[in-house]
Amino acid sequence: MTPARILSIAGSDSSGGAGIQADIKTITALGGYAMSAITAVTAQNTRGVQAVETMPADFVAQQIESCFDDIGVDAIKIGMVGSAAVARVIIDAWQATQPVVVFDPVMIATSGAALADAQTREAFDDLLAITTIVTPNLPELSALTGQSVDTAQEIEAAANALTSRFGCAVLAKGGHGSGDTLTDSLFDATGLVQSWNDPRIETRHTHGTGCTLSAALATRLGQASPMIEAVTQARRFVRDAIAMAPGFGERSGPLGHHAVRQQS
Repeated sequence: MTPARILSIAGSDSSGGAGIQADIKTITALGGYAMSAITAVTAQNTRGVQAVETMPADFVAQQIESCFDDIGVDAIKIGMVGSAAVARVIIDAWQATQPVVVFDPVMIATSGAALADAQTREAFDDLLAITTIVTPNLPELSALTGQSVDTAQEIEAAANALTSRFGCAVLAKGGHGSGDTLTDSLFDATGLVQSWNDPRIETRHTHGTGCTLSAALATRLGQASPMIEAVTQARRFVRDAIAMAPGFGERSGPLGHHAVRQQS
C-alpha cells in the first residue's frame, strides 16, 4: 500500500522531542511517508530553548518545492513558521495542488520561550485562510482571537469566531485548563462537533505534545480518514506516547513515540 505523503514545515529540535524530529517519528509510526521543510534550527532540550536561527524564506521555499515537484504531498503539517516571509512561501506553494493543511500555531515553547514575533503572528491570518484544521492550545486560541477562554462557553465562542472568519475546523486543546479531566473540542462551521474527555496524565514528560498531535492528525487526514476519526486516533497516539515516555531530561521530557510504534 502506498503511504500518504506528509510534509512537515516546522523548526528543528536538537534534543529530538518536538518540531521536525517529533513529526518524523509520529508520521513514520502511523504509516505515513515523512518529508520536511525546516524553517528554523534550535538549540534546545528539556530545560528550554537556548538558541534559535531562522532559515531564509527562499531556502524554505526550495525545500518545499523539492518535495512538491518530485514526491508530491497529500497533507501538510505547519508548526513553527519562523517568519512572515516563510508564511507567504507556504501559501504560494499550497496554491498549486491545495493539499490538506493542519496548522499548529506555535507561538511559545513549553519552556516559555517565544517562537514567533509580532510580524509572524500577523501572518497567521493568511495561513488560517488555507488551513483545513488548526490545533491551538488555550493560550494560543486566546491569542488568535483576542478573546478570553477561561470557561467552556468562552472556548466555544473563540473557536466559533475562528471558524466563521477563516472557514477552517478548530481543535481546541484543553491541556492548559484546570481540573482532573482534560477536554479537547472540535468545532467546524456548524459549531461544536464533538468533545473528548480523558483523565489527565500526571507527568512532566510533555515536550512536543502539540507537534505530535498535529503531525498525527495530518497523517490520518492524509490517509483519507474522516475528521472525527482522525482526531480520535491522533489523540490516542499522543496519550500512548505520553504514557510511554522514556523519562529523559531534567524538566519537560520527550514522549515515547518509539514505544507506541513497537506495540502498534
